[in-house]
Amino acid sequence: MSIDLGALNYLAILIGGILYMIYGAIYYSLLVGKENQSKGALKYVISVIVAFISSIFIAILVQATSSNSLLEGAAIGGIIGILISIVYLKNSLFGLVNKRNFLIAIGDHFIIFTLLGALHGLFV
Repeated sequence: MSIDLGALNYLAILIGGILYMIYGAIYYSLLVGKENQSKGALKYVISVIVAFISSIFIAILVQATSSNSLLEGAAIGGIIGILISIVYLKNSLFGLVNKRNFLIAIGDHFIIFTLLGALHGLFV
């Protein structure tokens, strides 16, 4: 397995970051609402950073696994979404996350990472 950072598709990374932000804004505005959000603008800055870091890491994983199609990329992203869901499951078992937030979080991560994987698989 080799990683060539110069061969990454930076347009796909940019599109992936923007996709993550748009998806997150829609997903959370529909499911969470304003009353449960923390105050301040820092959460938006961090969300933008997380969106682009996630897109970069998915691009690296898709390239490293030689996933060069929409379906192969979606499989890589889906696996990441499942792994994150397992972590949330463990946290919910110990009472760190309530059931509603658990379902919101796993749905969010599974869907967005599958979409990012598909996007990067398409643009490899």
